[in-house]
Amino acid sequence: MDSNLLKQLNRAKKSRIAAIVVSDLDAGTQGLFLEGDEIAQPEIAREAKVRLRSGKSGIAQVEGREMFFNAHVPSPRLVIIGAVHISQALAPIANMAGFETIVIDPRTAFATPERFPDISLYGDWPEGVLKAQPLDAYTALAAVTHDPKIDDLPLISALQNQCFYVGALGSRKTHAKRCDRLLAAGITKAQLDLIHAPIGLDIAAANPAEIAIAVMAEIIEAFRKRGNSDGAKA
Repeated sequence: MDSNLLKQLNRAKKSRIAAIVVSDLDAGTQGLFLEGDEIAQPEIAREAKVRLRSGKSGIAQVEGREMFFNAHVPSPRLVIIGAVHISQALAPIANMAGFETIVIDPRTAFATPERFPDISLYGDWPEGVLKAQPLDAYTALAAVTHDPKIDDLPLISALQNQCFYVGALGSRKTHAKRCDRLLAAGITKAQLDLIHAPIGLDIAAANPAEIAIAVMAEIIEAFRKRGNSDGAKA
């Protein structure tokens, strides 16, 4: 890889932007594309999209040529707002699924290492933590406190930063009130429609562990289908 492509790739990695290096093994040429870039050749564009979504590199025959697609995809993150019972189950499940997971809750009686062993835990207000660790397109956010003072600002930030998943705990009545507040804060109706609420897949979950499984399944679905119109929430 020439130095210019390497610099571009390193910048993308530092900014947590997915990139793919496409090498024509017959011609000995290379090109680098960021996720969302337009690629003129349709077959290369389709293969690159599949590789970026899966995160798997490999060789493919494209347009009669042997090409290597080297995908560089940021590791997915899950930010959980609220150190509640659901979070105690959700955080380790997310870690096992390969997500870098952090839990944020200013209520230090809940945000204790004893309740969240081996989890990155912040007993602080979310806006301060998220300023130091900004949300991005490879981050999922789950707001589960039921407290607007804690949940609302992270939800706004997640929508503005195009997180691939934004979920919020609460009944439909609670969510309707939440939507009114977020609209008043400048969030658009189209952005509100991206919030998964009630949170989690509808599996009739009845306890915190089951709810956590439903939420994690919905997050994985959103991650694997990102950039695919079929993955939109109904």
